[in-house]
Amino acid sequence: MKKVFVLDTNVLLHDPDSMTVFGDNLVVIPMPVIEELDGLKRFNDEVGKTARIISRRLDALRARGSIIEGVATEAGGAIKIELAWDTGLADHFIENKADHRILGCALKYHKAGETVIFITKDINLRIKAEALGLKTQDYEKAKVKLEELYTGMRELPADDAVMSAVYTAGKVDAAALAPSGTDPSGLYPNEYLVLRKNKSQSALVKVRKLPSGSLELQLLPSRDVAVWGMKPLNVQQRFALDLLLDERITLVSLIGVAGAGKTLLSLACGLHKVVEEKAFRRLLVSRPVIPMGRDIGYLPGTKEEKLNSWMGAIYDNLDFLVERSGRDVGQGKSQSTQNTINYFFDSGLIEVEALTYLRGRSLPNQYFIIDDAQNLTPHEIKTVISRAGENTKIVLTGDPYQIDNPYLDASSNGLTYLVDRFKGQEIFGHLIFDRSERSRLAALAAELL
Repeated sequence: MKKVFVLDTNVLLHDPDSMTVFGDNLVVIPMPVIEELDGLKRFNDEVGKTARIISRRLDALRARGSIIEGVATEAGGAIKIELAWDTGLADHFIENKADHRILGCALKYHKAGETVIFITKDINLRIKAEALGLKTQDYEKAKVKLEELYTGMRELPADDAVMSAVYTAGKVDAAALAPSGTDPSGLYPNEYLVLRKNKSQSALVKVRKLPSGSLELQLLPSRDVAVWGMKPLNVQQRFALDLLLDERITLVSLIGVAGAGKTLLSLACGLHKVVEEKAFRRLLVSRPVIPMGRDIGYLPGTKEEKLNSWMGAIYDNLDFLVERSGRDVGQGKSQSTQNTINYFFDSGLIEVEALTYLRGRSLPNQYFIIDDAQNLTPHEIKTVISRAGENTKIVLTGDPYQIDNPYLDASSNGLTYLVDRFKGQEIFGHLIFDRSERSRLAALAAELL
């Protein structure tokens, strides 16, 4: 039996393709949704852009038939805009509220005997729909099971032959792990392994894909590399430094608890590549402008002055790195930490930018860090990464359990979606951190709170 899927505005904004993924069923878009999209289309941010994309797609449907009666889709279903809604909502529902008119539209089809499923990313609206007796769901298409997410590293057993080859030649064919019970076809390029013979003998290796298509295990250098005064404090940080410094890997994602060192290590490696090696023209740092808790409202001043408030975490880390490294710039004279940071910004070596202003830009030859990427939708992640030009490396950091976007969760945000889709690609590397190194207090907070 065909179903009727009634879509909320936030579903369309989360995924502009959502109206076409329900197969041979009827997709209903209530008129209040169109009104909300019309109010959003004037904004210059990513939400405004997405609203305009949806409007254009609906207009294209209108050219194929009556969108009020329903336009057939290739999958055998139909898409239509519904003008009416049930006005018999309970007395405590405010009828002139857009959310409730959208609910009323779903209720209209329900009372007509249709099998209706109301799709929304608004948790409270799902609760209201359930109270009205409606079947309701979150939008599931781009969801990823976080407990099954690719971790980027694992520990595997290894026999004498593998350990001897790794330490003698510095590399070994991944097929050599088969006698120890590991299927080499299950390994991913740029995955890190802790090969362990026993409790006292182990080796840290990286999986590399060769031009022939086979996989090879390459031994990591035994000496810890200090980058801008930063040395890895655990195995995960050591693996992360290797990912961040490898120019063959152009997309890196780092996920983990607060204080794990994701942003700090990314900035240290970015400074190393831009300032010291000059492998990239600029270190570009950005993050979503989404507040934690209640927004304090309008911020006065220029764009740069406004960004100072949003980029505080970035400036704190830069200050720490410059002070710790003891770098001198300019005419060879010893300068204060703040003067050194000012020099990096004034000379264009470092730039901070709100993601809102990246739309339409092309970013070649840059080391591009996107902090707090867990607050981005899959569609926004795609838009940002498509900005990358030739010789640009993109690093995304975030914690799926610290999401401030009200319509995202640990399974539906763009960062986890990207990891799930990119795993196995030769240019992609990923790590999940589970230890906080900021302080003992921060580690306890991440574990207990």
